[in-house]
Amino acid sequence: MAEDTPAQPRSKTDLFLSFTWLALQGFGGVLAVVQRELVEKKRWMTREQFVEDWAVAQIMPGPNVVNLSMMIGGRYFGLPGALAALAGMLTAPLVIVLLLAVLYGSVAEQPMAQNALRGMGAVAAGLITATGIKLIAALDKNAMGMTVCIGLAVLTFIAIGLLRWPLLWVLLGIGGAACVWAYRVLKRNEEPQA
Repeated sequence: MAEDTPAQPRSKTDLFLSFTWLALQGFGGVLAVVQRELVEKKRWMTREQFVEDWAVAQIMPGPNVVNLSMMIGGRYFGLPGALAALAGMLTAPLVIVLLLAVLYGSVAEQPMAQNALRGMGAVAAGLITATGIKLIAALDKNAMGMTVCIGLAVLTFIAIGLLRWPLLWVLLGIGGAACVWAYRVLKRNEEPQA
């Protein structure tokens, strides 16, 4: 199958089962798992589509992967598809988290449990970093260009990671400026064709 031609989920049941499987794999850092499953394995979207849809999912309220699942379900099967994807994302993890909460309550003070959680956090950070590096190539096709996108990422890291500015203000400031810049670039690229 050509890499530029995404496949499609076969049914709402396929959506439900696929997102259930995805949710069961994604503890802590789901970006790597989502990208691998939806782009590389299932081929429901290209890398470029994933980057664009993930960006939209991140600015919407709620968990990013839940937003993305509903966008994909809605794209192929409308509201019933969005609900099937949502149910797939939430049902099994809800049951597991409730069971783990009961179990963790009994061992929370144990140093081994605390160290295990620290280790899981480090693994999640590594997975997110590796996926980000893997997706950099998709920025070549971005309207703003790779240099501007990397510059915006560095600026955002400085604002949030080093200066500790509130996410809302960074989104409004840097995100708003990026949207205006992208709009102008797209408008400029459209003019010769008109």
